[in-house]
Amino acid sequence: MKKLVIALGGNALGNTPYEQLALVTGTAQPIADLIEAGNQVIIAHGNGPQVGMINLAMSTAANAKAIKSDMPFPECGAMSQGYIGYHLQNSIQNELKKRGIRKSVATVVTQVLVNEQDPAFQHPTKPIGAFYSKEEADKIAAEKGYTMVEDAGRGYRQVVPSPKPVDVVEKDMVNTLIDAGHVVITVGGGGIPVIEKDGKLLGVPAVIDKDFASAKLAELVDADALVILTAVDRVAINWGKPDQKELEVMTCEEAERYCKEGHFAPGSMLPKVQAAMSFARTGKEAIIASLENAAAALRGESGTKVIQ
Repeated sequence: MKKLVIALGGNALGNTPYEQLALVTGTAQPIADLIEAGNQVIIAHGNGPQVGMINLAMSTAANAKAIKSDMPFPECGAMSQGYIGYHLQNSIQNELKKRGIRKSVATVVTQVLVNEQDPAFQHPTKPIGAFYSKEEADKIAAEKGYTMVEDAGRGYRQVVPSPKPVDVVEKDMVNTLIDAGHVVITVGGGGIPVIEKDGKLLGVPAVIDKDFASAKLAELVDADALVILTAVDRVAINWGKPDQKELEVMTCEEAERYCKEGHFAPGSMLPKVQAAMSFARTGKEAIIASLENAAAALRGESGTKVIQ
């Protein structure tokens, strides 16, 4: 039996509640395969489209005076954890029941500690929410103090910091549930970023990369493996070129070199490889694989294994 942290990529989730519910029904099957094989499974997931949608809905409602104020970003992250977690636990629970497996599935709304001095807070880079014209963006920046930047020719968007995770506040709760035989969904969307100030935890407007949060969680709960699931079967170098090469095994040294050579796209494969490296350096194995071939990847038949 292995303790696994499974990080679900955005392809496993949808952009609307209806699309998401349909997609996670399929997502539940390979996860249930891992549970049925006797593994302890902890699930993490992204929340990019969902947290932006919630943030935009609350801002729109506030501007229309339908609600008294817009919603702070940490609270939007908490809402997305509950919303996505509900769909995942519902689908996984239904799939386990269909197979005659008696296990409870629970979502833990998770806070992730970040360092207030993290350089990311001085350089916000993570775009969220709606697109605006230059005039609208300037007005929002002046009124709310947001950092607004032009995003890929599609308009201006708010950007927030993306600090590195330092600790997972609810890690002991996650371990307690796992040790009791339950399935846990946690660090959703990278977790709710909090800083420690005057002995208290305070939520901050930021987004933690879910792959980095998953790697930190895997380290803290002493997982046997970190499995980062994405849309491709294996990591490749020279992607999209005639000499494209898929990798079955990659050492941290090789991965570092490939990152410096620019083989992996920022915001796509790069953070997955970097997160896999950070966990592999603890002496455990990290695997990057497709959702459909998760079980095969654990058997060494698919995916890319990242090792120390």
